[in-house]
Amino acid sequence: MNESPVRRHWSLAPLTFIYRMATGVRNRLFDWKILPSEEFDIPVISVGNLTVGGTGKTPHSEYLIGLLKEKYKVALLSRGYKRKSKGFHLATSNSSAKEIGDEPYQIKTKYPDIHVAVDADRRHGIHKLCKEKVSRDVEVILLDDAFQHRYVRPGINIVLMDYNRPIYEDALLPTGMLREPASSLHRAHVIIVTKCPTDIKPIDFRIVTKNLDLRPYQRLFFTTFSYGDLRAFNAPHKQKALSSLSGQTHILLVTGIASAMPLVEKLRERTGHIIHMEYGDHHSFSQSELKAISNTFASIEAENKLIITTEKDAARLSTYSLDKTITNNLYILPIKVEFLQDQQESFDNYITDYVSKNSRNRIVHQKTDTHKS
Repeated sequence: MNESPVRRHWSLAPLTFIYRMATGVRNRLFDWKILPSEEFDIPVISVGNLTVGGTGKTPHSEYLIGLLKEKYKVALLSRGYKRKSKGFHLATSNSSAKEIGDEPYQIKTKYPDIHVAVDADRRHGIHKLCKEKVSRDVEVILLDDAFQHRYVRPGINIVLMDYNRPIYEDALLPTGMLREPASSLHRAHVIIVTKCPTDIKPIDFRIVTKNLDLRPYQRLFFTTFSYGDLRAFNAPHKQKALSSLSGQTHILLVTGIASAMPLVEKLRERTGHIIHMEYGDHHSFSQSELKAISNTFASIEAENKLIITTEKDAARLSTYSLDKTITNNLYILPIKVEFLQDQQESFDNYITDYVSKNSRNRIVHQKTDTHKS
């Protein structure tokens, strides 16, 4: 296993003590049922994490959508980080990233047939989804980044952990990056170790498994990311195979995500000519920054050159007025989740079994049959 990039700011330990007390009291209030957690008569699956920063929630949510959407009417509910709207908002084909947030916009664009909604109050959001005329046909709800939102009790709680930043080596905010103590992991039904190297060794699987010290009811899976063909920003049907990039290709990589290093390393397998313009997660671009991107690309003295960005960044960039230098040369690199250790079938069955046994239609039919009897 590689050396962990976890950094601890020990000078902030006194603040961490206060933070630990606050999160501990809050969790106790839920554990003692002083603060209410609500269950729903519809399958609810939460995808979250214990750390601040990117662990791959959006790609894993998209994996679940792909798994379920052919058989069930799926809804994704997010808080819509950095959106301009307030309260509950049900996305339509005309919704923008500014209205609903970049990640919900990305998902609605890729999966127009599912319901996508945003609401900081997930409990309120679920009630609205189930009652709205447009969305009340929903049969399963995916909650994005809701592990700490304990007012909802999901049927399946999935927690993601970055292989390169294990929670058992981290510390609570602000000393480290943990939102809650690592002991809170006991609330999860499924733990997925994400961003694993494809050449991970069996000993590393065993080390992670031992350090997590999971309980008998918990399931552990390992995933990695694979990258699809590049898609032209201004012509989605125009694609360029990643394998077509050669050592002579010059790339301007533009990212505003929590962890861009795996993407950088992937592109370096193809070419060493990479300029990386890196911004903060969910970054809102200024006109001067967009101009800098355009000027930087224009300054690259090579015939074979292009701009590459992520799907999440493309969602935000679509809300700006971009010059042709960017739009004509910008390509999007999609990410897909792949399970390791031949675990995909086991994971798929676990999810689909839960949904089929707890779907609203099944409950309605049971109530109808009982009434007839």
